Amino acid sequence: MEQKKKSFSKGGRKPKLDPRTHRYSLNLDDVENAKFLAFYDQSGYRMKAHFIKNCIFGKSFKVLKIDKSKVDYYIQLSQLFAQFRNIGNNYNQVVKELHSNFAEKKALALLYKLEQCTIELVKTNQQIIALTKQFEASYQEDGIISAEK
Repeated sequence: MEQKKKSFSKGGRKPKLDPRTHRYSLNLDDVENAKFLAFYDQSGYRMKAHFIKNCIFGKSFKVLKIDKSKVDYYIQLSQLFAQFRNIGNNYNQVVKELHSNFAEKKALALLYKLEQCTIELVKTNQQIIALTKQFEASYQEDGIISAEK
């Protein structure tokens, strides 16, 4: 009788070709630890080991600071311009309907009212543009200040 040799596997995962076997330790006081954690949080890394390794070997990383108020302003401004596009579309539809459904005198009277509302809308748009320019100026100043830090 011939006996078959059974091959047994150890189980577990396959060994790495280049395992990380050297480990180092360092101790920080409370102030140093607070600074380290602040830098780590700003870096965006998910693991502290990767953050430390990149700092030691001089790899650069970017720190992005997101100002919630500026993001909100940008979102609101985008929504406002979408509403302006809708108003322009509605404006064209109203003018077409006025010319096709009303007499010339009545259409001119209604167009005059529409023109007054449009002038108010233009003034509001100019205020929005002025506020946006102020926002851009403050954003550029913040960018220069954060680059110097």
